[in-house]
Amino acid sequence: MSKMAFTHLHLHTEYSLLDGACRLSRLAKAAKEKGMTALAITDHGVMYGAVDFYKECKKQGIKPIIGCEVYVAPQSRFDKTTSYGKYYHMVLLCKNHTGYQNLIKLVSKGFTEGFYTKPRIDDELLAEYHEGLVCLSACLAGEIPQKLLDGDYAGAKSKAEFYRDIFGSENFFIELQDHGIEEQKRIIPSLIKLAREIGVDIVATNDCHYIEKQDSTVHNILLCIQTNRTVNDSDRMEFKTSEFYLKTEDEMREVFASYPEAIDNTQKIAAMWILNLVYASFRDLMFLIMKIICIISEENAMRGFINTMVRIPTNL
Repeated sequence: MSKMAFTHLHLHTEYSLLDGACRLSRLAKAAKEKGMTALAITDHGVMYGAVDFYKECKKQGIKPIIGCEVYVAPQSRFDKTTSYGKYYHMVLLCKNHTGYQNLIKLVSKGFTEGFYTKPRIDDELLAEYHEGLVCLSACLAGEIPQKLLDGDYAGAKSKAEFYRDIFGSENFFIELQDHGIEEQKRIIPSLIKLAREIGVDIVATNDCHYIEKQDSTVHNILLCIQTNRTVNDSDRMEFKTSEFYLKTEDEMREVFASYPEAIDNTQKIAAMWILNLVYASFRDLMFLIMKIICIISEENAMRGFINTMVRIPTNL
């Protein structure tokens, strides 16, 4: 199979707990079978799977792109009352080591400072830790799409300009999705118009939650477990279509036939990735810890010996 000119940049693995159904080992193999050369991980609010994802992709000769779909507080991450319980989605992708470190800081502060129903960050943190990151405007749960759905084009444009100025026009992309959902189709023209007006590119993603189309049934069961429902409950949470899978380039180009640049720009983003992770095995870490303990013990022993010698009378 020929190599793809499309990269999935919005993908949830098994580490999007009770939401993502992409097993890492199966995911990397499937990506290779479909001719992919790069793949991103963007789990909800966490980076638990980053290293395992990196390793599995490397085994298959695929460029791993580390990212996260973060939760953004509408105002401050420190607002923790019911009136501030809402949050928006945003996709962040690392370009380099600085971006990787900054994403770790953002995700960590989401838990230690902004946790309120979800680990939330805010615009203040994004302004401080944006270097080395690419930002996508996210799915229907993103702030920009939400404003468009509410009929607030001016508000959506203002927020897009705000993020463009933080990340830079080359690192901020308006994200297009089409899983056959009416709301997505309705706002695509406005998203494209907005991108052109503020001078940023569009990018196409498929909000991957499972690997093959037939896996949607398993994914529905997963959502039932998450929400304490059964598949027979009429009010259960479920995705509206079965299109949230790891599509091929041909499938994605068919969906976005009117916007081929949105497909091509996925490779533009993938080409920005220049990070190689260096990680130690558990054995290496234990050896390092024991070495540090020995050094500290030796220093303490020497310090104790010196203190003892100082206290010994010289006239014995």
